[in-house]
Amino acid sequence: MATYKEDVGTAVTNYAGNNPGAVDGELWYDSTNKDFKYQYPNVTAAGSWRTGGSLNTARKDAAGAGLYNSALYFGGYTTTALGDTESYNGTSWTELNNLNIARSLISGTGHSNTAVLAFGGYIGTHKDETELWNGTNWTEVNDMTVGKYSQGTCGTTTAALAFGGNVPPNDSVAQSETWNGTNWSEGNDLNTARESLAGTGSTTAGLAIGGETSPAGTVRGQTESYNGTNWTEVNDLNTARNRLAASIAGTNTAALAFGGLSPSGPTHQALTELWNGTSWSEQNDLSSARRSLGGAGISTAALAFGGAISNPTNTAATEEWTGAGVPVGAWASVNGVNTARQGSMGSSSGTLTASFLAGGYTTTNVANTETWNGTNWTEVNDINTARSTGGGAGTTTSGLIFSGDGGSPSTSSESFNGTNWTATPSLSTARRNSAGCGASNTSALAFGGNPNPSSQNNETELYNGSSWTEVNNLNTARTALSGIGIVTAALAFGGEAPPGKQVVTESWNGTNWTEVNDLNTARSSIAGNGLLPTAQAYGGTTGSVVGNTEDWNGTSWAEVNDLNTARQNCTKASASTLGLAVSGNSPPGNLTAVEEWSGSSNTIKVLSD
Repeated sequence: MATYKEDVGTAVTNYAGNNPGAVDGELWYDSTNKDFKYQYPNVTAAGSWRTGGSLNTARKDAAGAGLYNSALYFGGYTTTALGDTESYNGTSWTELNNLNIARSLISGTGHSNTAVLAFGGYIGTHKDETELWNGTNWTEVNDMTVGKYSQGTCGTTTAALAFGGNVPPNDSVAQSETWNGTNWSEGNDLNTARESLAGTGSTTAGLAIGGETSPAGTVRGQTESYNGTNWTEVNDLNTARNRLAASIAGTNTAALAFGGLSPSGPTHQALTELWNGTSWSEQNDLSSARRSLGGAGISTAALAFGGAISNPTNTAATEEWTGAGVPVGAWASVNGVNTARQGSMGSSSGTLTASFLAGGYTTTNVANTETWNGTNWTEVNDINTARSTGGGAGTTTSGLIFSGDGGSPSTSSESFNGTNWTATPSLSTARRNSAGCGASNTSALAFGGNPNPSSQNNETELYNGSSWTEVNNLNTARTALSGIGIVTAALAFGGEAPPGKQVVTESWNGTNWTEVNDLNTARSSIAGNGLLPTAQAYGGTTGSVVGNTEDWNGTSWAEVNDLNTARQNCTKASASTLGLAVSGNSPPGNLTAVEEWSGSSNTIKVLSD
């Protein structure tokens, strides 16, 4: 009989308590509690959509292909049929070379943005032309056996399947055609004739989803599974609809269907359903209801883009699906600071094992400085000018604090070498409740804040180790915001300006601020960690103190697990999203509490469980 070591490759270790060095699935013996234990990652209980980068051209009746980070959208309709092609890299869409034949109601398939097959469609007549995309250009290849539009599809550029669709004069068909990389040939028909349906999978494991049958216009919920030879009817969608999209690179055992039109109205739908190989289950809806949209990806990582949100309004919006079962991070309490306070300044380029906390407010502004070694906070030499709500940058051996409230808005700046604080040149503009970031005590950025309670700053200043220089302003003047990054790549988010709490997010490229996708929750007195392209925003106040945490992926914010203790005016302390949330205020008082973000959390189970 094989031993555990022979099967797994490691022996069962002996550890007193929970073993922090254990990998997921590894068994160990807890000698303190006399239990065998293992751990596994916590995962999301449900999938959700988040905002992605917008298309360059809003349109409907185009085709989508590829994966969530390598998608293609081509053809379509605005006020006329289009040949436009756009490629998605997980962040933004780029316009590329057009189709040779502009057309709407086109179909296509492929599992990347460099190898796609486009076929059928409509421009004055039903089209049978097929084009092949190689990542740069479209090339005309052999035609389909008959001209059709609004077909379902699955597969790749070397093995594809087209099914259903509309043929002249205006009839839905059940016909299937297979592509072998060179030619189309007729295959076995669907059980139910239909058009405006979605498809996913491969030529040996495909799925046909929804649609409608014309000329009667009967909207369908039917789903059919393909095994390489025949179509078999399986369980229907929960909501019958046409002009929907699917995760085109899925399989006939794992797929996502979303959007479309339902029979009542007809109504534009945001509905999302997940297929597990047996049945469909309803999931979290799209943010924007739409029809005639494009789809890409797989059931756990999909894209929805384009389409029509009403008649005749098209959308350029892209949404990204993160499916259930994705590992999620969590906040865990670590040793607290020595002095409870809020509004301190921290090392925006610190780490989980080396950060500083300077100044802040107790019942008055204080000068206390503490450093973190990954385990404990230690009091060190004070800053020269007691203050709170300023900006911080750098590390524990090359730190900088600036601006803030020292009884009035301040221009003061101080440099930290790991032992002592030294006064450095002052900012041009006095401010408090400002944000800042930077890599060191010679490279920092200060932005936003307020000179008095009734106004907000949009001024940005750059520090080079010798002086502060005014550079281009924020687009939205605000106070009590947060920021992360370095002087050539920063992010500013949240804050307050009339008429209230802000969701505004702006990205800095070293020269200009550009508005990008908003936070999900408007708030001020917010904090954040990170280094672009990733960031994290947490805490703050919406009018009530919150623990909301959001992750930035370079394009959009997604809500993740909350802080254990809701707080405002807490301090960032890391250049990584594996960061620290330090002290702050949670009414009725200030906090010593510090929390560390793990990136992903684990559940430890006793074997007898």
